[in-house]
Amino acid sequence: MFQVFTDLAANIPQDLVDKNRLGIIPIHCTVDGKLLDVAKDGFDGPAFYAAMRAGAKTSTSMPAPATFLDAFRPVLGAGEDLIYIGMSSGISGTVGLARTVAAELGEEFPGRKAAVIDTKGASLGEGLPVLFAAKLRDEGVDFDETVRRTQDKCDHMYQIFTVEDLEYLRRGGRLHSAVAVVGNMLNVKPILYGDGDGHIVLRHMNVGRRRSLDTLADKYRQFCADMSGPVGLAHCDCADDAQRVADKLRQAGCTGEILTVCYEPVTGSHVGPGTVALFFYGPER
Repeated sequence: MFQVFTDLAANIPQDLVDKNRLGIIPIHCTVDGKLLDVAKDGFDGPAFYAAMRAGAKTSTSMPAPATFLDAFRPVLGAGEDLIYIGMSSGISGTVGLARTVAAELGEEFPGRKAAVIDTKGASLGEGLPVLFAAKLRDEGVDFDETVRRTQDKCDHMYQIFTVEDLEYLRRGGRLHSAVAVVGNMLNVKPILYGDGDGHIVLRHMNVGRRRSLDTLADKYRQFCADMSGPVGLAHCDCADDAQRVADKLRQAGCTGEILTVCYEPVTGSHVGPGTVALFFYGPER
């Protein structure tokens, strides 16, 4: 048996965290300088995104090495192995830090295994592979095979999203300032992808919110490898828009479970209120 760890950015609801016995590494997020303690207080998505709409300044930061050490050491010390499945190295250094800590603990516990998987994703693009790994563990699949099959799932994860306000992408350096200003004036909405290296890339623009939402479902129809497989939908306080996409997915032939969540604050703070993201398995990215 082995433990499965991930981080806050995986966007997994608490009931599924508990059911799947997952270890969650916190990632710090502040609102106007005040730290959010999601583990202690939970996460009030509507309040968080309302604050952003009102002009609150948000920031995120990586966990300290001691956070990983404190989480991993007791597991290895108890004679168990562990897999940490983390947020994309293309947008965070968290996976790199986890690898450093795992290597250090490997010297301390030479008989144990500690694998680190870079999902090249975030939100449910990270969370769905985590749930897959936990399922394999509970089915009795061995450590090495679970690592291999989970990495393969990450390589086939499609992450496509659209945002309501281009300003948040501009602040994060994802979009040129002039494009953001003109785009907002013309009601242009981007379609963005998480690429094979885990970076956010702009693919094309749509005019109008509804068209951008419908394009997400169009991309599912175009690229989904198995319409009976699981699908993730994450939204930044726009549940009705996420439901519109879910309905379009059903119309397109989706028969798998659709897990819908409010975007966690780590990546949500960078894409902004009104974002809707779609996650599913397709051909290798």
